[in-house]
Amino acid sequence: MASAADAPPELVTGVQEGQPAGDTVGGAGGMSRPPVMADVARLAGVSHQTVSRVLNDHPNVRAHTREKVLAAIRELAYRPNAAARTLVTRRTHTLGVISFDTTLYGPASMLYGIERAAHDTYFVSIASLPALDRRSVLDAVDRLVGQGVEGIIVIAPQNSAVAALAHVPKEVPLIAVGCGTRATLTSVAIDNAAGAASATRYLLDLGHRTVHHVAGPGSWLDAQERIDGWRATLAEDGAPEPPVLTGDWSATSGYELGHRLAILPDVTAVFCANDTMALGVVRALAEHDMRVPADVSVVGFDDVPEAGYYLPPLTTVRQDFGEVGRRALGALIERMSGGGEPGPRLRVAPELVVRNSAARPAASAARPPAGAYRGQASARPATAEPKSDGTRARRSGAGAPGAGATPGTGGTRTGTTPGTGGTRTGATPGAGGTRTGATPGAGGTRTGAGGAPGAGGTRTGGASSGRSRKRS
Repeated sequence: MASAADAPPELVTGVQEGQPAGDTVGGAGGMSRPPVMADVARLAGVSHQTVSRVLNDHPNVRAHTREKVLAAIRELAYRPNAAARTLVTRRTHTLGVISFDTTLYGPASMLYGIERAAHDTYFVSIASLPALDRRSVLDAVDRLVGQGVEGIIVIAPQNSAVAALAHVPKEVPLIAVGCGTRATLTSVAIDNAAGAASATRYLLDLGHRTVHHVAGPGSWLDAQERIDGWRATLAEDGAPEPPVLTGDWSATSGYELGHRLAILPDVTAVFCANDTMALGVVRALAEHDMRVPADVSVVGFDDVPEAGYYLPPLTTVRQDFGEVGRRALGALIERMSGGGEPGPRLRVAPELVVRNSAARPAASAARPPAGAYRGQASARPATAEPKSDGTRARRSGAGAPGAGATPGTGGTRTGTTPGTGGTRTGATPGAGGTRTGATPGAGGTRTGAGGAPGAGGTRTGGASSGRSRKRS
């Protein structure tokens, strides 16, 4: 415990070192030197210990006395000397946060959540790194410890950051966030596997045969756990597991992978590992004349502020970063007080937010009753295979979304699809007619009868009646 002898002169006598005792102290507009605690005590007619009790919100101060001290503080525009307080209390009331230079929604939101949680009780010193490699992380820890922070929170979404934290001395109070739920250190993280499972389960329960997945980078722990949750749910349901398509969290990567999904013959549902890639996927599907959710359902992850304004509004998994920040601060305070052992991992449950980007598949693409094809590939409804010339025929089933008829009375419509010179014509529902059109960037055509289910017509690669459709 520090004694009065250890305290700086201003805390004992009210006179700053090197400052003549006769200097005058005025109000905010007329002081010749900054006011100190003794000045407040003289103006209020109390001891400096009483001023200290008021500043520390001690309960054993009369209301009248407290008001006199606060009035003197306001008149003198007094501000406590943080450096002097640190010398006396041996505390800086400062936390360190290590992040990396990124605008990605998840890490940036975690940082904001931590700052908000600490706002009323701690200052936050941030070390933003260009990369989360071992040397950079350990250098940042040393730098923050040298600044006197009382504890450190590390935003560690990548394998390299978690590996580096294993080398931090155990006496440094430290919490990791965003590091997945399996890291062997004290951590707080969103339960990504549970969030991915809820998104996948929702799509399967709508009747989709399977769910394709657009994943984040393999070096990210969040991406790995979302793959695990998606994969486990498919296995639990007996649904086939399509190959994982890996992006880099950007809309550009989602757009590129969306084009790959669009030429597959059996895609009716896609779960994306973040909302930004989902935006790119939706755009690519639209360029292939595939509607969301009529032709393909899409679900994201994050619930970015813009998700409700996508077209259509995006069904997604919401992460509560405010709760992550609060739990991380609570766990760190426990570590700083010596009451927590390294190792506990706290999970924050995500929430599925249902909007308008997912729906039941068309009748021809819906799942058969439970167990009808589970484990029996030959029992599954037939699906047309991609053709050697790059075109594909749609699944069988009259009246599926995308038929070439337009609502209303007799007439035709013509128009080119994006980036092509092809035209398309179509009759109204129930009338005979044909529809042709080139898909984006391709020279193929598609044909189909525009009549309603049961009307005469031919179809390519399909069955029974109605329309035919061939896509490049």
